[in-house]
Amino acid sequence: MIGQRESGSGAHFAFTDRWGGVSAAPYEELNLGGAVGDDPQSVRTNRELAAKSLGLTPDRVVWMNQVHGNDVVRVDGPWSDGPVPEVDGLVTATRGLALAVLTADCVPVLLADPVAGVVGAAHAGRPGMIAGVVPATLRAMTALGAVADRIVVRTGPAVCGRCYEVPEEMRADVAVHEPAAHAVTSWGTPAVDVAAGVHAQLDRLGVRDREQSPVCTLESGDHFSYRRDRTTGRLAGYVWLD
Repeated sequence: MIGQRESGSGAHFAFTDRWGGVSAAPYEELNLGGAVGDDPQSVRTNRELAAKSLGLTPDRVVWMNQVHGNDVVRVDGPWSDGPVPEVDGLVTATRGLALAVLTADCVPVLLADPVAGVVGAAHAGRPGMIAGVVPATLRAMTALGAVADRIVVRTGPAVCGRCYEVPEEMRADVAVHEPAAHAVTSWGTPAVDVAAGVHAQLDRLGVRDREQSPVCTLESGDHFSYRRDRTTGRLAGYVWLD
């Protein structure tokens, strides 16, 4: 269920795989996305199972309505009744409140400054990486007292640059905004490496404690991949402080 998990200095990072839930095909099993066509009750059950496996109370997990933009908001508790805001980044200084990001090839970015007591989560697909959602999340964290060289960042399973094939024109456009994202597939065609772009942005902003998941979602049968399957579930990354 939880493919990767790490704890240190009071900060917790976790990424799910696709197993251990109740959703039927083509969302089997642990689909955590509520807007992909899966049965809503199955999604609720999956979110409860994932939260409890992490020692979290399900209603203390904050989700986003992700739109591939760069809007980031501060949250101090769960959303009140009504639509979940359209954002691609969350930050909080509330301990015990978990921030969650959904992906199925995009890069889930989890950030924490345990000293300041601030965490952030960002959804960085190709458009969001270009738009600067990760730098925007970092700015929102520093506004709450976080310091770049104290921030710990973990990026989760995502499609790798060897597999993310794009037209040459698109690769060139991405490279104008972030040269580090320029890539070539394993079969020699133009590609984009979103994770490399994200880590280059963080490096320029002074974030040194960074780790990238080795898992390529398109290559891994244990993870959901939109590029591979189109109709499929969503993985989640979680970050919180004790």
